[in-house]
Amino acid sequence: MSNEFSYDFVVIGGGSAGYAAARTAAGLGLKVAVIEGGGDVGGLCILRGCMPSKALIESANRILAAREGEEFGVRVSGVHADLEAIIARKRSLIGGFADYRRKQLEGGTFDFFRGLASFLDGNQVDVRLLDGGRIVIESSYFLIATGSKSSNPDVPGLDDVGALTSDEILDAQELPHSVIVLGAGPVSLEMAHYMHAMGVRVTIIQRSPHFLSGVDGDVADTVEMAFRDRGMEIYTRTKLLCVERAGETYRVEFEHNGQLVEAAAAAVFNGLGRIPNLRPLGLENTDVELHHKAIKVSPTQQSAASNIFAAGDCCGPYEVVHIAIQQGELAARNAARLLRGEHALETMDYRLKLYAVFTEPQIGVVGLSETEAQENAIPYKVATYPFDDHGKSLLAGATRGFVKLLVSPDSGEILGGAVVGPHASDLIHEVVVAMAFRSTAAQLAIIPHYHPTLSEIWTYPAEELAG
Repeated sequence: MSNEFSYDFVVIGGGSAGYAAARTAAGLGLKVAVIEGGGDVGGLCILRGCMPSKALIESANRILAAREGEEFGVRVSGVHADLEAIIARKRSLIGGFADYRRKQLEGGTFDFFRGLASFLDGNQVDVRLLDGGRIVIESSYFLIATGSKSSNPDVPGLDDVGALTSDEILDAQELPHSVIVLGAGPVSLEMAHYMHAMGVRVTIIQRSPHFLSGVDGDVADTVEMAFRDRGMEIYTRTKLLCVERAGETYRVEFEHNGQLVEAAAAAVFNGLGRIPNLRPLGLENTDVELHHKAIKVSPTQQSAASNIFAAGDCCGPYEVVHIAIQQGELAARNAARLLRGEHALETMDYRLKLYAVFTEPQIGVVGLSETEAQENAIPYKVATYPFDDHGKSLLAGATRGFVKLLVSPDSGEILGGAVVGPHASDLIHEVVVAMAFRSTAAQLAIIPHYHPTLSEIWTYPAEELAG
């Protein structure tokens, strides 16, 4: 068998973005191959991200609900977390998801190679196959969709102490009795929520003034207050100084309100971010350029090497799966256009950028935030409505949080929405659909909503803004 292969479109990375791109390109008639070098197949979302974390969080939510049962006349005694059973359930579910993705990749719609790819030049990659072989693949167009990996910021001692990451927590059948969580981004907060529900004493140290630095303060502060009420110790506006380990105790020194503070726990969780996973891709042998460690792409998802596209966490700007899929599919369609000699290419539109955090309460946001509007001098009108004045949420005992709508003061078109509260990750989609059709607040307000439901809460800010 020849060790040289030729294709129209080659995808490096078999995760969500890579699979979506390969499927799209093959459907358009391109000769396609996917190269996946990870030990497991499925990508970050299935193996170590969205799906396993939500499986564990579902267990956490059930435990919290059981503990709060007395409010509803339900007395539950002896509630405890069986971590072995929780992890076994997670492994079973993730195994099923990964098997399904493997079958999709190996299904024959395109060629699938298990190996590590490195560019020899802009049109060829050397692939070290996991079975020990070696091949060269040539292609007219490539898509890099290699995801991201955990990173350690420049904090003295952090590299040396063996801090936990989500990879370890997601498969841990034993948890430390206490943990210091570094950072308050979505991964940190979701893992803090899970671990605290499992009985772990949690301390959160955040550099920014509030949780989730990319979310409006009023939304993030609601989750922070909920975490404080649950008994978590929280510090914001901090500067990390060092991390040390003495025997079984971890110590973190930091500045807070001008004071030197030391926190101690049985473990440290590093949730301070991820970086694109770009090694050993041999990008130095191409014209691909980087920006802040990510592949620099145009709105067409092309890199500086116009025949090399990128999608997902390796290029950003948003590290969420549905956007990675959109980017990958758009890249595939653009590659097909270029192969046909067309020059009018599609561009990414982030107007409907969507974001959810599966804490308790949850967060869901879409489109323009107040912070973004103010920073970019975009005029807007805003209205909110609280869950503690809403019938269905009162019945459910889920009264913390609110919904918020932003509209254009001229046209009334909905520019953005946010919800922090019960089922926020689901409720936000009503605003997504409205924005997809460029609805106004007045149009949303007159859409029938069943009573009593959580969804009808959107009609109140919509009616206020319709005026």
